[in-house]
Amino acid sequence: MLQDKNRIVQDLKCLRDEIIAGFESLEPQARFQRTPWDHPSGGGGEISQIRGDVFEKGAVNWSGVSGNKLPFKEEEEPFFATGVSLITHMHNPFMPTVHMNVRYIETGTRWWFGGGYDLTPMGFEKAEDTAHFHATAKKAIGEALYTQFSQNAAEYFFIKHWNKERGVGGIFFDYYNTGDFEKDYHMWKQVGSTFLEAILPIYQKNKDLPYTPQDKAKQNAMRAHYVEFNLLYDRGTKFGFLSGGNPEAILCSMPPTATW
Repeated sequence: MLQDKNRIVQDLKCLRDEIIAGFESLEPQARFQRTPWDHPSGGGGEISQIRGDVFEKGAVNWSGVSGNKLPFKEEEEPFFATGVSLITHMHNPFMPTVHMNVRYIETGTRWWFGGGYDLTPMGFEKAEDTAHFHATAKKAIGEALYTQFSQNAAEYFFIKHWNKERGVGGIFFDYYNTGDFEKDYHMWKQVGSTFLEAILPIYQKNKDLPYTPQDKAKQNAMRAHYVEFNLLYDRGTKFGFLSGGNPEAILCSMPPTATW
C-alpha cells in the first residue's frame, strides 16, 4: 500500500473517541454502546450508538475494510478504505441533525481523502447557528478551500425531487489529492478535529428549549426528506452496500422516526 495505514487508522479511532466523549458530555445518563463487525473480504469496523435524553439516536462509526474491487469501478484492483462517519437525531426539534465523515481510500496506485460536515435543521433554522457552523469550517481549512468545499456541499446535498438543499450546508470534498500527502493529510485532520467546535455550542445552546407536539411533528416531516436523500442519492450509502459493508452500520443514518 502507498501510505502508513496504521497511522491513519489510529488517528481516526482517536477522533472517534474524542467525538463520543464530546457527545456524552451532553447526556446525563446514556453512554455509547459499541459493536464490532467483520468485513467478508478483509477488515471490519465498530458501530457506536447512543439513545438517551438528548440524543434520540446517534451513531459514531469507524471502519477499515479491504477488497479486490472498488464499487463503481470496472477494473479489479485491491483497495483499502477507512473512515469515521457519524449522524445525530435529537429529541429536541430545535437541535439540528448533523452529519460528519472523514475517509481515506487507496488502491495499488492511487490515494485520496474525502469528507466534510453539514448541518440539517429539522424545520427550525437559526441564522446564528448556521453562521457559527460555517465560520468554524472556514477557520479550519482557510477561505479558498472553504469556498470550494461549501459549494461542493450545496451541490451534493441537494434533494432533486424537492428542488432544495438537504439542510443549511457545510463542507464536502471527495477524491482530494494534490500530490502532497502530508499537506492533504493535515487539511483532512483539521476537518475532523474542528467538528466538535462546530456543533457542540449549537447543541448546548438549544438542548433545553421547550417544544410542543406540533414542533415534534414538523421535525418528523423534515426527517422524511433526510431519509429520502440518504437512500436515493447518497454515494456513501451506495458504497457501503456495494462494498459488502455492515447494513446496520450503513443504516445508522436513518432517524428513529419520520413521517410522510
